[in-house]
Formats: sequence, C-alpha cells, structure tokens
Amino acid sequence: MLHSAADLRALAARIVISGGSSSEEAAIVADHLVTANLMGHDSHGVGMLPSYCRNLAKGTLKPNAKPTIVQQSGSLAVWDGNNGYGQVIAKQAMEWAVNAAAVTGIAVHALRNTHHIGRVGTYGEIAADAGFLSITFVNGYSGPPRVTPYRGKEGRFSTNPICVAVPGTDANPPVILDMATSRIALGKVRVAFNDGKQVITGALVDADGAPTDNPGVIYTEPHGAVLPFGEHKGYGLALICEILAGAIGGAGVVRSASMEDKGILNGWLTFVLDPTRLAAQSYIEEEIDALLDWVRSAARADADLPVLIAGEPERIARAERERDGIYIDTTTWAQIEESAQALGINLKLS
Repeated sequence: MLHSAADLRALAARIVISGGSSSEEAAIVADHLVTANLMGHDSHGVGMLPSYCRNLAKGTLKPNAKPTIVQQSGSLAVWDGNNGYGQVIAKQAMEWAVNAAAVTGIAVHALRNTHHIGRVGTYGEIAADAGFLSITFVNGYSGPPRVTPYRGKEGRFSTNPICVAVPGTDANPPVILDMATSRIALGKVRVAFNDGKQVITGALVDADGAPTDNPGVIYTEPHGAVLPFGEHKGYGLALICEILAGAIGGAGVVRSASMEDKGILNGWLTFVLDPTRLAAQSYIEEEIDALLDWVRSAARADADLPVLIAGEPERIARAERERDGIYIDTTTWAQIEESAQALGINLKLS
C-alpha cells in the first residue's frame, strides 16, 4: 500500500481537526508526521495517529493547548506543555531558543508535560537552518518503560533520544544526528510487529533475558524489553537523558514498571548555541567541509554501501519516497482507518 505524501498529509490533518484541533495546529502535526515517514522514520509517522486518537478520547492529549511559562529569564526558559501536541509546542520552544541564542549566543530550554514531540531531528533542523547548533535530550515518563539497562532484562527507560544538529556549509547540508539510545526506537518495534516482520538482531530480549528478533515480546505477557545500543554506552546515554530532561529539566523520571499512563509524555532539555561566538564562520565551515571529505574518503567495506554522514540516510529516503510513495502496512492502515471512522471520517483519499 503506497500513498503520496500529499494524500497522507490531507488525511492526517482531517483526523487531527476532527479531534478538536485548529486547522493551523492540524497542518503542523500532519506535516511533521508525514515528513517522518518520508525520511524513513515510520516509527514517528502517520502510524502514530491511532495512539493520538486514543489519548484524545482519554483526555491525555489536549488539542489547541498553549504552553505555560513556568519561568523565563533572558536566554533560559522552562515551559509546561499542558499535554498539548508536542509537534506544535516543541517547534515553538525551539524557535524561542533560536531567537534567544541570537541575542545572547546561547539559550537553554526545558520542556515538560508535552505530548509526543515526534521526530526530534525536526527541531534540530530548525536550529541548523537558522545557523545554530543544538543539543537536545529527551525522555518519556508515562506508562510502563520498555527499554532495559545494560545487563538487565526489565524495562526501566523510554527510548530516550538525543539529537545534535550542526549548521550546513555552502558545500554540505546540516549534520543531523538524531538517535534513540535504545538499539531501535520502540516505534520501529511496532512497525515490524504490525507488518509481520522480525526486528534486527541484537535489539530485543524476551522476558527471560534471551535474545530474540520477535517484536511480539514487547506486546505480550510476560513482556520482553528493548536493549540499549552499544551495551553500556547507550545505557549510559539513556540514563543521562533521564537525568537531564526528567530530573534537571523538571519533567519527571521513570520510577516504576507500572507508571501511570498519562498519554505519550515527553520532557526535553535543549541547548542552542551560535557557533560563530566561538570561532569565525569561515573557519568553522572550512574545517567541517574538510572533515566530511576526509570521512567520506574511507575505503568501503562493501562496494555497494557508501560511507554516509548523519542526516544523509533521511535525505536519501525522502528522495525515494517522494518519488515512489510511502508504504503503509495493512495492519497499521486498518488501525488508522478504525481511528478515522470513529471520528466520522471516510478514509478514501481521493
């Protein structure tokens, strides 16, 4: 089942509007979701709509919510998202941080009680496109955790992503490192489960701690867990995300295996820096270009697989999917269809 980005945007916007959102809010959410699909991150794409609809029905996702300023002084801010759409509130937060950093050189923003912010790279791209560097730490603190620490077999974290975004040069687009600290994002487990496929080796353990490539262990009792990437290294970064976004940023941390399900709540702590306050732009760009050329010059281990820079896989996927369409598996499509019908929407796209 291949769909055009335009059709999926229109459908997603209709669903979000039917949930009570303004047309402006719906357009931002829909564009974010479909762009995630285009960039190869189906885990954060339109397959999230059924979860959003469930949370709207439960009241744990609030359409048209505005952030409350907990505190804001100079280039430091703390906002409460009031369970609003994260795609809207996190976008506003990053734009605020960019504007603040333009004045002072650096800005720090903490965000709490915000519904699923989606693909974190979106916000790194906002900063990088404006000429700023950003580092963002995210945690999730609602519902049972599904990522185990190194040497564990029980969930203790969310997939706690980190994003580092570096502005581009005349010769190179921005470098966008956007990654979960788990071996794969939980949403990718959902996508594989819905599509009847296995996950990559080394991503999951079953309830006994045995390695498995069966995504069903996450959705059946007793639950398995997602592993951190890089053993103790990914685990260490997941812990840091929990501390920075959850404890220091004020969002809250995961405390038990039976955390109350308050929707898909994210906290973040983001730092935005004007790099030209540290070195001349011409010097920075020359060094980045030289570095990227050097990295790409490495001999290939596989002749068919070039060395890529962070952000390139997404650009490649986008070109392919804009040309060929976006694949949605039949189970995910049925879930979207059910959610749409519950809102009185005819799913025919044309």
